[in-house]
Amino acid sequence: MKAKTLIVICLALLVSGSGFAREHVRGQLKVGAAKIDVTPGPDQLGRNSYGVLDHTLFSNGTTIAGLANVDGNANQRCVDAVNERIEKEFGIPQGNIIYNGTHCHSTGTVPMDELTERMYQAIKQAYQNMVPAKVGVGNGVCYLNVKRDLFDPERGTWWEGPDYDGKSDKTVGVLYFETLDGKPIATYYNYAMHAVITGQLDMITGDFPGKSEEYIESRYGDDFVAIFSSGAAGDQNPLYFQQTFDLRDIRIAEYAKRGEDISNRMPPGGQGLDRNDPEVHRLMEEQKKMAESYGQILGEEVKYVIMMMRRFETDVTLEAARTHVTCPGRRQTNGGDRAGYAGEYEDADDISLELGLVMLDDIPVCAVSGEPYNQIAVELKSKSPYNFTIVTTVTDGHNKGRGGYIPDDESYGAQVFEVLSSGYKQGYAQKAIVDGLLDLIHDATH
Repeated sequence: MKAKTLIVICLALLVSGSGFAREHVRGQLKVGAAKIDVTPGPDQLGRNSYGVLDHTLFSNGTTIAGLANVDGNANQRCVDAVNERIEKEFGIPQGNIIYNGTHCHSTGTVPMDELTERMYQAIKQAYQNMVPAKVGVGNGVCYLNVKRDLFDPERGTWWEGPDYDGKSDKTVGVLYFETLDGKPIATYYNYAMHAVITGQLDMITGDFPGKSEEYIESRYGDDFVAIFSSGAAGDQNPLYFQQTFDLRDIRIAEYAKRGEDISNRMPPGGQGLDRNDPEVHRLMEEQKKMAESYGQILGEEVKYVIMMMRRFETDVTLEAARTHVTCPGRRQTNGGDRAGYAGEYEDADDISLELGLVMLDDIPVCAVSGEPYNQIAVELKSKSPYNFTIVTTVTDGHNKGRGGYIPDDESYGAQVFEVLSSGYKQGYAQKAIVDGLLDLIHDATH
């Protein structure tokens, strides 16, 4: 099996004299990339794991400000340890790198110390590999995601199904970097869809984000780095998801034979599935093919956007900023976390959310440490003063708290597991996120 790799993209602004980004000094953009494998070894697989389907990867961008990508969710302790080390050794301020997770539901883990060291080495290599570069941007469109909160009149209840009429941002945001003489270096692209196609295989895989990265990289050469970032996908699933629904129905029926109802509390992974059952085997093989297909289709759109880019910048300004916002919290009192009933709540402590920004010239890359609904990002993009605005989520250790999903205000009436389990009171988080990030953009450009 050909190993995939851990990759770093490093964005660096080098300017002469004492000026720095906060004074809006323009300087030569430099970009570097490095590759390190972070797939767990055979002795590091979980008790219920059935092995490695494909290798997973961590991608990082660093500069005086930078971007990063971690398969699965970033580990906060690991992120903090890496940030502390790179600040000490390279002078990169803590908080200047956005670590976003692909939020795959099928990745493994390596020991904390080992992962920290690999992440650090990737950043170090990228930092050492920097060359003068230029950047282009563009938006594409991909019709693979769908809102997953659905009221089914036939069932008479809410469930996780495709709401074809639901609100869903189809935008694919693409940043692309190449050398001054046109040699491709890397792309950082953003799309809002849960990476849950292969979640029941209990095999290590990067799901469709990893497949799309592989597909894009095959176009531009072995040294090219493709980095997926998860948009606001709290309520966004893959449009074609029938294999997963069928496997869930098989599990529900199997547990029902034992007198246990799991319809509203599904076990993780593929627990309860008989892999010797020909139908289970067929559906799991379909999941593998679907992840490949999704990756190719998304990858095709990214390649098209890159092909259509006409304007590139090489002298840029660069900013990085962080802030925290707090939102009133709630605690569910009537249990359950799936769908189809009214939740009951009591007041709880406020929840803190970390927001981040990397401002590359007139390109804001905004970060949210939680898992927001799609329309929160849509509102931010509509109010941003810049035509190209990226919103990346599950950053810097996922939630750094207990809030879980962050529904937009309009979605609180839906009796679905994301809304029922959310620790945020209605009417606060959406405004706090949008206003907080708009303030960061304003401060970075004025």
